[in-house]
Formats: sequence, C-alpha cells, structure tokens
Amino acid sequence: MIDIALLRSDPDAVAQALARRGIALPLDEILGLDRERRAIQTRADSLRATQKSASKEFAKLSPEERKAKQAELATLSADVEALGKENAILEDRIRDLMLTIPNLPHESVPDGAGDDSNVELRKVGEARAFDFEARDHLEIGEALGVIEVERAAKVSGSRFAYLLGQAVLLELALVRFAVDRLAPHGFMPVVPPVLVRREAMEWTGFLPTDEAQIYKLADDELYLVGTSEVSLAAMHQGEFLDPDTLPLRYCGISTCFRREAGTYGKDTRGIFRVHQFDKVEMFSFTDPDASWDEHEVLLACEEEIFKALEVPYRVVNICAGELGASAAKKYDVEAWLPGQGAYREVTSCSNCTDYQARRLGTKVKTAEGTKMVHTLNGTAIAVGRAIIAVVENHQQGDGTVAIPDALRPYTGFEVLGR
Repeated sequence: MIDIALLRSDPDAVAQALARRGIALPLDEILGLDRERRAIQTRADSLRATQKSASKEFAKLSPEERKAKQAELATLSADVEALGKENAILEDRIRDLMLTIPNLPHESVPDGAGDDSNVELRKVGEARAFDFEARDHLEIGEALGVIEVERAAKVSGSRFAYLLGQAVLLELALVRFAVDRLAPHGFMPVVPPVLVRREAMEWTGFLPTDEAQIYKLADDELYLVGTSEVSLAAMHQGEFLDPDTLPLRYCGISTCFRREAGTYGKDTRGIFRVHQFDKVEMFSFTDPDASWDEHEVLLACEEEIFKALEVPYRVVNICAGELGASAAKKYDVEAWLPGQGAYREVTSCSNCTDYQARRLGTKVKTAEGTKMVHTLNGTAIAVGRAIIAVVENHQQGDGTVAIPDALRPYTGFEVLGR
C-alpha cells in the first residue's frame, strides 16, 4: 500500500497520480477517518497518562481515599478500553480503504490506457521471412503429436492442454536454461508453495483488486497463486533484511493458475492464454536507492534469454492505465509470433517500489535509519509462451522445428519432430 504519510502531506499529488491510472478513490474519506483516529489516539494517550499518574499516587493514599480512587481508576480504564475499541474499528476501516489504492505510477510511465498508449522502446532481431506458409504453434504441435487441447478440454474444460513427448522435454529444457542464465546474476532457485493464505495475496497486492482472477479453495481458505511472486515476496514477511545481502534475488519455479476472467473469446487458441502454466519468476528485494537500476537488471535478464533463443522481440514501456495494482512501472517483452503476425507479451518486469513491502512489513536497517525495502518481479520464462515463440519462429518447411543452439544441450535433440 502507499504511505499514508504521503496521503496526509500531499493528497492532491496522490489524486493526480491516481488520475493517470484513470482511477478516482475516496481520499477525503480516508483522511477524515485518519484525523478521527488520531484524535481518539491522542485522547487515549492522555487518559493512559492520567491512569499512570493516579496509580503512582494510589500507594500513598489512606484506605478511605483508596476506595474513592479505585472508582476513578475503574472509570479511566473503561474509557481507555472503549477508545481502544473505537480506534481499532477505525484502523480496520482505514486499512480496507488503503488496500484499494494502487501504487502511484513513476514519472517515466506513459499516460493513457490501452495498448495504443504503451510506448515501444526498441526492437531486437528481424522477423523471419519464410519460404513456405508459416503455421501457428497449435497446427505445428498437433501435427507433431506434442500438443493436445481437445482431450484436455474433455478432462478439464477450455484453456487447458496436454504437452507430450518432445514438448515436455522442451518445457523442462526451457526451465533449466532460464535458471542457468540467471545464476550468474545471483538469483537463487526456489520451488515455493503454490497454495497460500489470503494474507499472502493481500501482502503482495493481488487482493482485493484481482480477486476475480484467482482460484480459491473454499474448504481450506487457500488460494492458488497466479505467479510465484506471491510466495517469494511472502518469504520475508515481517523481517528485517541485512543490507549487506541486498539485492536479494530469487528465481521461483512453479506452476501458476489464473482464471482469466473477462477474457472470454480472447487468445483461446492453443496454449497462449491458459488457466494452468509453468513459469520461472525473478524476484528481488533491494535498497530503495537502487531499485530503478535493479529494474533494468531484470529487463536485461529477460532480453538475454530471448536473444539466446533467437526470437525477435520488442520492449514496451506500459502506460499508467494498464499497470497492475502493485507496479509503479512495468516493461513488457513482446516476442514476434509468426502464427499471429504480431508482437505478443511473453514476459514482463515491474518495480513495485515500497508498495508490497509496506504490506509485508519487510524492512532494512541502514546508516540513515530503518526503511522499507523495494520489491521487483520479472518473468524469466513463461514456459507456454516461450514454447510458442520457439516453435513458431524456428519452424521448418517439413513441419519440424529446429531447436535454437543455446537450448540443444538441455533438450538432448536438435529438431522437434524427429
């Protein structure tokens, strides 16, 4: 969440930043409740001081005086307790409202909403000119018998798939390839829990704003993560991190689950937008003064991976109206997909500044004092979309797929389909 001190000191600036996202929220209501809560806290503190003073005097009183003083102390205690309950109600209400406020976009984030407002920063690689009719990943995968969606639909419904044979080995190769590429940058591999409590979703900013996208196990009050960002961030909830360990970098390897509510009829073909997918996710805890440099590091790691996969791509600075709730700035890497004749998102990376850390209570002690850390996340490999990018860009006229040189030591084969 944002710092309420910022809201108190400059509510107009907060309102203007939210307007860039196309959002108007009841900031005046929050500030009014906050003033009321602080006034109650002041009264309670004053009564506690009176209580303390009266208690010190109690031992010096005569028995008759003590009887009268006991009644006074009982009244004071009841008043303090009543103010505490009132204060707790206000704190809960303020917190509920503060949780609805997304992070404030960085000044370098483009204004606007929708894909047309995103800003292309660069293109890398040339779209391949085929001397045969290029096919999309599903045509290729079905012909080779390595992607099966019709049987998956019978078993699980739409937006699920079976990967078979060499496609499975390609998936495993992509995961290990990504982990090995990240290791020199200090990312520790982690296999995290994919079932988390509601608090973990709140700590990372996915609740309450993204509830429609999340699968929930009602009987157990657990949620399936849509990204291992949730589990990785929550690892250090309530902790003080050693400044000498920062940036603290993890790469999470997990299956992810998303309901994809509101996207019916969009990207339903093949495995581009599915409910279950595997991912290698980068996550970083860093000093606030270094987080913008760290954001560029995550982006560079993503670009390094897709360069090695020999996939043309472009980097896009996402506009304010399309940012997720926790992000102050986000880059997307969009791969060229011949089957769609378009650049499509395959990875993204976000600087969440202190937004998640404030909910998590994750801090660092420095010479300047105690500070909230900054958290950042970035997709190294969203496996399904990486498979699409590799298969479509490296397809051959005979229906097979040439495996990029960098992946061959991991797959154990040079051609998918032979």
